[in-house]
Amino acid sequence: MTTHVAVSPAFAGLIDPWAPVRQIGTGFQFTEGPVWHPKDQYLLFSDMPGDVRRRWDRSGIREVMRPANKCNGLTYDADLNLLVCEHATSTLVRERPDGRRETLASHFDGRELNSPNDVVVKSDGAIYFSDPWYGRMPVYGVERPRQLGFQGVYRIPPGGGPPQLLVERTLFEQPNGLCFSPDETLLYINDTAQHLIRVFRVQPNGTLADGRVFASGIVSSSEPGVPDGMKCDAEGNVWVCAPGGVWVYAPNGNLVGKVRVPELVGNLAWGGPDFRTLFLTATHSVYAVDTKVGPRNEPYMRQAAGGRPGTSPQAAASIGRNGTKKAAPGFALDPSRCALIIQDMQNDVVMDGGAFAASGSPAHCREQNAIGNAARLAAAAREKSIPVIHVWFVVEPGCPGVTMNAPLFEGLADARALVRGTWGVAPVPGLEAQAGDHIVEKQRMSAWEGTRLETVLKALRRDIVVVTGAWTNMSIEHTSRTGADKGYYMVVPEDCCSTMNAEWHTASVNYALQNVAVVTDADALLAAWS
Repeated sequence: MTTHVAVSPAFAGLIDPWAPVRQIGTGFQFTEGPVWHPKDQYLLFSDMPGDVRRRWDRSGIREVMRPANKCNGLTYDADLNLLVCEHATSTLVRERPDGRRETLASHFDGRELNSPNDVVVKSDGAIYFSDPWYGRMPVYGVERPRQLGFQGVYRIPPGGGPPQLLVERTLFEQPNGLCFSPDETLLYINDTAQHLIRVFRVQPNGTLADGRVFASGIVSSSEPGVPDGMKCDAEGNVWVCAPGGVWVYAPNGNLVGKVRVPELVGNLAWGGPDFRTLFLTATHSVYAVDTKVGPRNEPYMRQAAGGRPGTSPQAAASIGRNGTKKAAPGFALDPSRCALIIQDMQNDVVMDGGAFAASGSPAHCREQNAIGNAARLAAAAREKSIPVIHVWFVVEPGCPGVTMNAPLFEGLADARALVRGTWGVAPVPGLEAQAGDHIVEKQRMSAWEGTRLETVLKALRRDIVVVTGAWTNMSIEHTSRTGADKGYYMVVPEDCCSTMNAEWHTASVNYALQNVAVVTDADALLAAWS
C-alpha cells in the first residue's frame, strides 16, 4: 500500500490518504497514453519503446496493435473515434471504429511537426495538441533531424483544417501534458523541461490569451519525475505527473497533495464504470487507484455506459447518527501495516461500579456499543494477523510516581482507581487480552508517554495505528495527536470509543481528531481490511 501526502486538508476530499495503488499490469518498457472507453469499459495504453498498443479490462491485458508507430497520447472525440499522437510518423491521426485512418495534422508551415505528444478535445469539436520533439529521440521515437525550430501547441478547428499555432514559438521548451478546466474557459499546458504548468484563457474563437505560470518548481533532487501527462478533475483541480507520483494543484495554483506511486508516472486518466478509478501509466507498469472525485466531463465521457457521464462528485464524508463526521467509506488499508490499540477499556473507567461510574462514562460506553464494536475489530484483527495491543492505565497503591499536576491525576488518586491487583484495573468483559496480544502499561493520558508502545510498533514494523477505547476527548485524542506527531498514520473508529457523554465525544471527533487522524467506524474499517 502506498501512503499519499496531504499538503492541505482538502486533499482528503479528493482521495483517501491511504488509498492503495494497485498494479494491474507490468513487464512493459515505458507505458503512456491511457484512455478509458466509456461504453465498452476497457483501458487503452501504449508502450512506446515496445511499439505496441495494449488493452486492459477485467479479463486481463492483450495487444491490440503492433507496430503502433510508437504512439503516445490517446483520447476519443465525441463520436468515440480514437485520436492518436504518433511519434514515429510525427502525425496526429483519427482511427475510426471500422479501422479507417485519417491524418489530422502532420505539418506546420510546410515542415513536419516534431512529434505530437498529448491531445484533448473541446466540446465544440476543436482539437488541441502539444508538439515537443521527444518522438525524434531514440527509444521513445525514431531518431531523425527536426524540421521545425521550435516546440509549439496547436489547435485544429472543429471542422478540420491546418493546425493553428496557439503560443509564441519561444515560450515552451518541451510542451507536454494539457487539459481544459471543467468549463473549458482555461487550458493548462505543462513544460517538462521547464518544470512548470502554464494556464491560458480560451478565447471565444478558440485561441489562447493571458498566459501565466500556474505552478512551477515541479522537480525534485531526490525523486525521479517531471511534468508529463496532466488531467483536470470535476472540481477544477489539476493532477499532473511529477516526482514520486502525481501532484494535485487547487484551481488557485496551491499544491493540495501528492499521490505516491511506486514507479515514475508518465500519464494518467480516469475510468471505470463511474469514472472514479485513476489509471496511471508508470514506466514498466500500469496502476489504478480509487479517487473520491472524477474528471472534468470530456466530450467522449458523455457516451458512458448507461448514459452516465460519471463525473458527479461523490461525498467526501459521512455524518454518523451521533453527529460525528467520518471519512467516506470505500477506502482500503493494508493489514500488514496496521496495529489495533484497545486503550483504557478497564472496569474503573467504563463499567457500572467502577471508580468513575458517576461521570456518565458507563452509559455513554453502552450508547456507543464501544465494547462490542472494539471486540469485533479485535477478532477480525487477529484473523488477519494484525497485532492487538492493550494499553492499560495501572498504578500502585497510593499512586507513587504519578505526578499530581492535573485534575485527572488528582482524581485518580482520590478515587483509588486503577490500582494493580484490583477489580477496577482489570479489562472489561469481552476485551480481555488473548494469546499473542501485547500489553502496554501507562500512567499518563497518552499511550506513548513513558511506555514501550513505540518499541512494540517498530519491532512489528507497523505504521498505521487504529485507536479504540476510552476516553475519546482524553486518552484517544492525546494518543492520536502524539502518534501523528511521531509520523504514524492514526485511524479512529469513533463507534469503538466513548467518554462521559455524547456532546464531549462528538466535539472531540469533529474538531481535534479530524486534524490528526482518519475518523471512521467499525464497519468501514472491517471493509477496509478486507
